[in-house]
Amino acid sequence: MMKTVGVVGSGTMGGGIAHQAAISGFTVILRDVDQRFLDNALARMQKLMDRQIAKGKMTEEQKSDIIQRITFTTSLEDMSDCEFVVEAIIEDLEAKKEVFRQLDEILVPEAIIASNTSSMSITDIASATKRPHLVAGMHFFNPPQVMKLVEVVRGYQTSDETVKELKKLSIDLDKEPIEVKKDTPGFIVNRIMIPQFIEAIRLVEEGVATPEDIDKAVTLGLNYPMGPFALQDYAGVDIGLHVMDYFYEEFKDARFAAPITLKNLVRAGRVGKKVGAGWYDYNNK
Repeated sequence: MMKTVGVVGSGTMGGGIAHQAAISGFTVILRDVDQRFLDNALARMQKLMDRQIAKGKMTEEQKSDIIQRITFTTSLEDMSDCEFVVEAIIEDLEAKKEVFRQLDEILVPEAIIASNTSSMSITDIASATKRPHLVAGMHFFNPPQVMKLVEVVRGYQTSDETVKELKKLSIDLDKEPIEVKKDTPGFIVNRIMIPQFIEAIRLVEEGVATPEDIDKAVTLGLNYPMGPFALQDYAGVDIGLHVMDYFYEEFKDARFAAPITLKNLVRAGRVGKKVGAGWYDYNNK
């Protein structure tokens, strides 16, 4: 069993993955470029555990033990002893490749490096290293402490042993792994979800229904926990647009072309709950 896990990026996903790894008993090195991002990640972890303590599901001692397993750092070199590192920074291909180049130099030759990217090419990311057989996708879902699924994604040169190790690691992290056998944009979940977003937006553009009624139709008619517009706002409307543009660039298929209404929403700065407005307004709620 791997004992030391590194996480690059301490945002919602990276911080959540690091937290889940510590909860699962791993020693964790969490790195970000600025101490304030690390401080924010720690505050989120503490808030979540305080709620667990209030419900009687965790003790103060357990909370303390979990936090003590995590080293917060701004230095990538502190990950030199990690057996596994997952990158969870912004969805920018060149930024990810630069992190992988640096990790390739820092880590021991047998260490596995994974990306938490939701859509981008693992093969392309792996090309930045001299160990593409030890590079794969490990796509967690938000919030990582709660959502059970992990997509383990093969790059073109990912070895069977690497996939086997990441599936085992997923189970050790109390997750359910699935294998994505081919490196294709969006993998499984986003490949299904993004066209649903686009079709929902087109229904609004055609005057068929309002976002509210479409969300109600999907939650009550398909038994989804969230409708497509509420989910876009939660995940970030701008992130959805970014993924659609990436899909379109890769596939050159009109199915993935972002609707103009979505583009205008982003141009207007209504990028979701994080700013108080997306498809819905949140400041008055």
